[in-house]
Amino acid sequence: MQGLTELKSQLSVFEDHESEVRSYIRSFPVTFGKAKGSIMWDINGNEYIDFFAGAGALNYGHNHPVMKEKLLSYIAEDGISHSLDMGTDAKAEFLKRFDKVILKPRDLDYKVMFPGPTGTNTVESALKLARKVTGRELVISFTNAFHGMTIGALSITGNSFKRHGAGIPLQNSVAMPFDRYLGNDVNTVDYLDRFLEDSGSGVALPAAIILETVQGEGGLNVANSEWLSQIEAICRRWDILLIVDDVQAGCGRTGSFFSFEESGIKPDIVCLSKSISGYGLPMALTLIKPEYDIWGPGEHNGTFRGNNLAFITAAEALSYWETDEFSKDIEEKGNLVGSFLERLANEYPELEGEVRGKGLMRGIASGVDGLADKICQQAFKRGVIMETSGPNSEVFKIMPALTIECDELSRGFAIVEESVKACLNK
Repeated sequence: MQGLTELKSQLSVFEDHESEVRSYIRSFPVTFGKAKGSIMWDINGNEYIDFFAGAGALNYGHNHPVMKEKLLSYIAEDGISHSLDMGTDAKAEFLKRFDKVILKPRDLDYKVMFPGPTGTNTVESALKLARKVTGRELVISFTNAFHGMTIGALSITGNSFKRHGAGIPLQNSVAMPFDRYLGNDVNTVDYLDRFLEDSGSGVALPAAIILETVQGEGGLNVANSEWLSQIEAICRRWDILLIVDDVQAGCGRTGSFFSFEESGIKPDIVCLSKSISGYGLPMALTLIKPEYDIWGPGEHNGTFRGNNLAFITAAEALSYWETDEFSKDIEEKGNLVGSFLERLANEYPELEGEVRGKGLMRGIASGVDGLADKICQQAFKRGVIMETSGPNSEVFKIMPALTIECDELSRGFAIVEESVKACLNK
């Protein structure tokens, strides 16, 4: 690794000119210059195994060769790059492929909305539409939820630090306990149901219930299928729209394309972003059951909702989902990660560790204050990029590209274990 003086010199441009709001550069204090698959290199040629995958935006790795070739060809042929919501051949091809490869095989019927190109944009559009459809204002979310950084999305986000950044009261939302939030023996659906049926609870009938099936930023909390089915049943009973935020857990991160498939539920609205473009390009979708697609033209819009470069790579990314082989591969790799983490938790009881997660979004929640952060710092020094999650950054998280090679996983595991040993003075 480069010397401290050289490192400070390379980072000075960011310190001198970029806002103090920057965050990931503080965890990974180098200047990156190149990336391929699951490997990144800094400008000095140092190699890093990527167990971060752009916070879930790079499910197919960096610079996927086929997607890159499709993108370069499209640009070389002067294809439309920006089009708002005008018709383009790139958008038409994506819509046809998404319907054929993703929706029809899963017996799902959704209209596709292109909001602004980020996760918080699709959440904002979902909240607005639910309120428009029902005529109600309240939205119920869950403890430790994370849905985005704009005002509406922040109002249904649990993290107090992020909520405080809004600078104004966050209203028209109520947080209910997520699955097992009150312990393994408490069914929190009963808690929610009681609030809805009791006219003295102080909780009005909501427009929607929004949830993540796996709370990625909230600590890798996984909702079981029965709990999800019971939430859906409550929504049907009370005529509440069910919104699933699949921004991070979707696009294969848990094994199936949608994270909710195993439960058998069919949400009224689904939010997708991050890896939907396949290449890390900004793109988001809001999937809407046709009967709820009551928008007026332009009622929700955004200048960059027509990112045709993203449509090109997104259409190609769907090739992974034409058979079930990719899902099986993700499950196998996820089991490797899970087995490795279980071994760590068992062999190093000083971690006070609890293994969490699903698919290829897993980690260990440590009961030792600050330890997860230290492990990630040590891993970076040794050549692995990984982050923490949870309300107190108590979870160190392994979230590689779904396409990562098994030997890269193994090399990364070895570095993570070395980092754990270093932090525990083993």
